[in-house]
Amino acid sequence: MSRSQRNDETNISRESRSERSLFSRRGPLRRTARYLILAAVVIAAIVFAGFLRFADAVATMKPPTDIKADAIIVLTGGYQRIDQAVELLRSGAGTRLLISGANPSTSRAQIRKMTQSSSDLFSCCVDVGYDAIDTIGNANEAARWIGDHDYSNVLVVTNNYHMHRSLYELRRASPKTEFIAYPVVSSDLTRKNWFADPDVLRTLLYEYAKYVGAAARDIAGMGKSNGLRGLTSPDGK
Repeated sequence: MSRSQRNDETNISRESRSERSLFSRRGPLRRTARYLILAAVVIAAIVFAGFLRFADAVATMKPPTDIKADAIIVLTGGYQRIDQAVELLRSGAGTRLLISGANPSTSRAQIRKMTQSSSDLFSCCVDVGYDAIDTIGNANEAARWIGDHDYSNVLVVTNNYHMHRSLYELRRASPKTEFIAYPVVSSDLTRKNWFADPDVLRTLLYEYAKYVGAAARDIAGMGKSNGLRGLTSPDGK
């Protein structure tokens, strides 16, 4: 066998060993794949644990008793929330109420009739905000209203599912204000297997994803819209 043939066989043998080592159990590709799988498992475990903690916090959330604040904010999304907020205003839990994120097609008069409130109460103590189109908009609309009235502590009325994200956005928009959660509890999640109810589980997963997304957005320094229409709807009497 000639020297050139021996050299060719040697080179082929080296390339074969290199390929085997590359894809071998201890090769770099296998090692990288194992690290990626391990990282994915750890991240999934952290996300799952975070969801369980979030769900437990929602399930155990209760409205405070004998509460007194400067004012009240209710984030629209259901008549039950507004009814509860107006009742808190009547009972003296706050001196003024902001209904944030009302539909532009809904007038003050319609809201007043829906809550069976007196004209005097609405005239003196209720403001209706039409600018907010989402939770970020609610926070910005509320921050503007809080600044106009120089309130220090505010009662926040919204659904228990929605409370964590609402407080997050409100505190970000108005960091000097003390926000007190007053959750509207549509069902007692502590007495039922919420994880066995597809609708409840879907709602919790959705809100948790939105909450994590809001936090990730701020950590990454990503821009966001102000969540406002930019136009104030006329409020019918």
